[in-house]
Amino acid sequence: MISVDHAARRLLLALSLAMSATFALGAAPHQARAEAGYPTRPVRIVVPFAVGGVADTTIRTIAEKLGDKLGQRFYVDNLPGAGGIAAARAVISSAPDGYTLAILVNGTAVSVSLFEKLPFDPVKDFAPISSLGFFDLVFCTNASSPYKTIGDFIAAAKAKPGALNVGTINIGSTQNLSAELFKTAAGIDFTVVPFRGTPEVEVSLLQGNIALMIDMYATVKGNLADGKFRALASSGAARWESTPDVATLQESGVGNYDVVSWNALFAPARTPPEIIKTLNSALQEILADPDLKKRLIDLGIEARASTPQELSDRLKSDIDKWAKVIEKAGIPKQ
Repeated sequence: MISVDHAARRLLLALSLAMSATFALGAAPHQARAEAGYPTRPVRIVVPFAVGGVADTTIRTIAEKLGDKLGQRFYVDNLPGAGGIAAARAVISSAPDGYTLAILVNGTAVSVSLFEKLPFDPVKDFAPISSLGFFDLVFCTNASSPYKTIGDFIAAAKAKPGALNVGTINIGSTQNLSAELFKTAAGIDFTVVPFRGTPEVEVSLLQGNIALMIDMYATVKGNLADGKFRALASSGAARWESTPDVATLQESGVGNYDVVSWNALFAPARTPPEIIKTLNSALQEILADPDLKKRLIDLGIEARASTPQELSDRLKSDIDKWAKVIEKAGIPKQ
């Protein structure tokens, strides 16, 4: 015969187990809905540059559209620093939950070989989401320069090896390495003169201290429009929509020269695939919008989304490309 107390305890245990089972069954769909509902709070996008640069301008334009599309605020956090180290650390130390994202650029690929010991691995520590924007470099002379085409400059450099000066921003920048690559691809020699920033390069070109400068279209657009600079060539494989009248280096006889800068959105490694897919799908739609594309092309930026795999392949390819350029140029590691 079972005592009343023992029977009561068995009844309470049975009720407790039943309630636990009911809660567990109800919790699984709720958790799934929470993941499917990403994002449920504001999303931070870390940019490795100061406010106002090409990458910063690009992502601020796109972040607003992402917020409209996904129903939460996407805000930009600028953490400038050499090699993007501060920004990268901030992102990879965050939870891989989609609420802290990173802007990586082609300069990130350069940093892999430029730094003696980079404290992060862009391939292993980040999950690619999508490219955002692409932009060419422009090769410019002073408007009063005797060089009317890039062919004129190449001929002059061949006639007097090492005599001509080409200005870029700091050593190891995409602009600087593009000048080094130009030497090799065109089979010429000239002196690459690094400056602290674009304004100094522009002043030097206007004063006639350098024969050529290499920089992003967005940074020289004003001087081109004012007729102070003359664009001799663009760096990509095809003519840029922003500068349709400017021949590419390939068209000008510098075979296989193809340098296109880019910026893209990444998440910390191990971010759930569902979140990557949500963000990629939103960006595919946003970056195809004609109004947004026009806003960015006016700044010299071609808005274009990619698949995560395409972005991963580009990052790896650029790491290999710039490693060879850095080695050939003999640039010491930082």
